[in-house]
Amino acid sequence: MLSFLLLLQLWLALVIATNSNAWFGTAVVVTNMRNFPLSRGTVSGILKGCAGISAAVYTVVYSLVLKGSASNLLLFLTLVIPILCLAMMYFIRPCTPASGEDSSEHVHFLFTQAAVILLAIYLLITAIIGTVVSLSDAVSYILVAIVVIFLISPLAIPVKMTIFPSRPKKNPPSDSSDHLMLGEGETTPTDPLLTPSSSATSLGSFYENDDASDVEILLAMGEGAVKKKRRPKRGEDFKIHEALIKADFWLLWVVYFLGVGSGVTILNNLAQIGAAFGLEDTTILLALFGFCNFVGRIGSGAVSEHFVRSRAIPRTLLMTCAHIIMAITFIPFALALDGILYTATALLGISYGILYAVMVPTASELFGLRHFGLIYNVLLLGNPVGALLFSGILAGYVYDAETARQGSSTCLGPDCFKITFLALAGFCGLGTVVSIILTVRIRPVYQMLYSGGSYHLPQNLGH
Repeated sequence: MLSFLLLLQLWLALVIATNSNAWFGTAVVVTNMRNFPLSRGTVSGILKGCAGISAAVYTVVYSLVLKGSASNLLLFLTLVIPILCLAMMYFIRPCTPASGEDSSEHVHFLFTQAAVILLAIYLLITAIIGTVVSLSDAVSYILVAIVVIFLISPLAIPVKMTIFPSRPKKNPPSDSSDHLMLGEGETTPTDPLLTPSSSATSLGSFYENDDASDVEILLAMGEGAVKKKRRPKRGEDFKIHEALIKADFWLLWVVYFLGVGSGVTILNNLAQIGAAFGLEDTTILLALFGFCNFVGRIGSGAVSEHFVRSRAIPRTLLMTCAHIIMAITFIPFALALDGILYTATALLGISYGILYAVMVPTASELFGLRHFGLIYNVLLLGNPVGALLFSGILAGYVYDAETARQGSSTCLGPDCFKITFLALAGFCGLGTVVSIILTVRIRPVYQMLYSGGSYHLPQNLGH
């Protein structure tokens, strides 16, 4: 009975933790994508990159400050983290998106990217040092203090903007849009009821009224003032039921599911993979995967942003490249070639990060930002579904079967994951084909959105 209650308590803790993680992720991603719609790839790369190295930050705090105490870690997560989140919530709010000519936003993103990259490098070095050198308490506290400085360094941006606010540019006086020219230096205000746009608006509102007769609606449509309701096109705002009937949605879901499912299988079993390859300590291997995962996330955001603006190339081309790299890497991984462990882990970490970060701006560009929160989370289901099928069922069954065959408690040797790696290579090969199809299909959408090198921002951002 006691064991059942303990399992129930653990299950409830996992349910609350994973759901809170989804809520936090949705709030942060959706808010920032709406606040910075002209830099979606960069925003996604930074946010997903920070999420990727967050575990490394907690590991440093756990090992250097909390001295490996599980109770102290739980107390830290229970009290300190909620206090920090509640304090930061006051400063988070929707803001007006910057115009395409706002160069300060680009500089601020570069500063944030640099700070996050330096933090990731520092965490990797600290993790390696902590495994090979015994550190004193004073040194440990100094190392953690440097982590905190890196974490809060982006706060320099709002401080700088408060002390040195930018002056809004004066807009030149409008001409024919607000006035009708009568002569040199003479104008008269136009009647808004006589302009075509306002006429269409008023009749459009009338069209929404259920009491409007069919004859009046047909007359309004004939005059061009009212357009018949239609389903949104790619690049416009979709509701979830409208997105679910689109082939592009499910193609993107399958690409994400196959790639991230394969990547999370490696992540979940990396300690067992290292032990099977003969490693006694897998700390460096885990740190390497985490760092390369971060590189893939933040790098793909910046690279995809560059190519969509310069050549209107769909971001999914990077997902295709990630699938190809993973498919090729899994084969020598399965054959257990000498010296492949660390190289394969690094390549798989980068590819996993690319798939994780590129999906976010791609979904927003295809299906809009108004209902992006729900669409984004439906696509995210590819991660747990992939983890269940590939990691829990496939890898778990193969590992347990080989362990039973060896007659030991721990599986050793390349056969522990050989079949799993070969199957994952096949899944990534399939993901490559699907990703190519999706890229070809949505190329016209990106040419429409990014023609001329800048994003054509819709009027309705979903605020």
